[in-house]
Amino acid sequence: MFQTHVQLAQLTTFGIHATARLFTEVHSIEELEILWKSKEFNAEQEKLILGGGSNLLFTENYNGLVIKNRFTGISFQDENDQSVIVKSGSGELWHDLVLKCVENNFGGFENLSLIPGTVGASPVQNIGAYGVEIKDTMHSLEAFDFETGQVVHFSNEDCEFGYRDSIFKRIFKGRYFITTVCFRLKKPGFHKLNMSYGAISHTLKDLEVSLPTINDISRAVIHIRQSKLPDPKVIGNAGSFFKNPEVDEIFCQLLLNENPLMPTYSAHNEGFRKIAAGWLIEQCGWKGKSLGNAAVHKNQALVLTNPGNATGLEVKTLAEEIQKSVFKKFGVQLESEVNII
Repeated sequence: MFQTHVQLAQLTTFGIHATARLFTEVHSIEELEILWKSKEFNAEQEKLILGGGSNLLFTENYNGLVIKNRFTGISFQDENDQSVIVKSGSGELWHDLVLKCVENNFGGFENLSLIPGTVGASPVQNIGAYGVEIKDTMHSLEAFDFETGQVVHFSNEDCEFGYRDSIFKRIFKGRYFITTVCFRLKKPGFHKLNMSYGAISHTLKDLEVSLPTINDISRAVIHIRQSKLPDPKVIGNAGSFFKNPEVDEIFCQLLLNENPLMPTYSAHNEGFRKIAAGWLIEQCGWKGKSLGNAAVHKNQALVLTNPGNATGLEVKTLAEEIQKSVFKKFGVQLESEVNII
């Protein structure tokens, strides 16, 4: 059941060499229960749940237990004329779930196409893109409680979603293993397409789409992401490395007075605006630049990459230098979206 000194590079999208002192895989609640009762699990050591490895940066070997999520299965439930509940195992690849729903003409995921990672990570991160977040569609989830050994049900409200944030990143960090997630998606006629980001409208025009469908939006988002973001199978990366910072409206206006072309968006919190982190980084001259063996992608300054031989510490150092530059030039503190270990 347990392996020792397992290489993690092939299990993460950064592809950076690091080993786990102890490693195991779980496919079911029964296997989680066995794991929970084992002496290896109950030893005084760190524990890490590993999904798609798309939001992790290892800066050293992991001297604890890595638990690889292998929960699979997708089903459609409670279907009516207006909507359907989609239930997915937490180990399913997120994009595979999106494609399955788009093929069935279920709306709500199309703006989230081609996001790497697994379904189980989606509520933890409250993943989002192009004006849509998981909190908009997530109905409920079930999770195994590592403190009690019981399976617990969470509603959307229980997750306390914020911008790239949830209760699982805060007070419940490391406590729960999410096993299944349910989403409520809508059918055509009851689903409003979200084209609030100009890039989608422009891409649809380029694709010669005048009356877009759920599938068209998905195709447009995939086209945008593929044109801007490197394929992790070719160049190691974790997608967007930083969150778009939220600043109060007064400070935002001061920045706009000096930088009228600065992209800003509505924020979750009243009285705040969101600023495009990629734009801030690009204005500091980092786009396409390298530091050691780590680099900033040439097409998207928000993406830090491992072109081949970077260490986790080199990527972390690059991230810290970028943060210093942005703060010095704009007075804005960038926060990492990637979990640095």
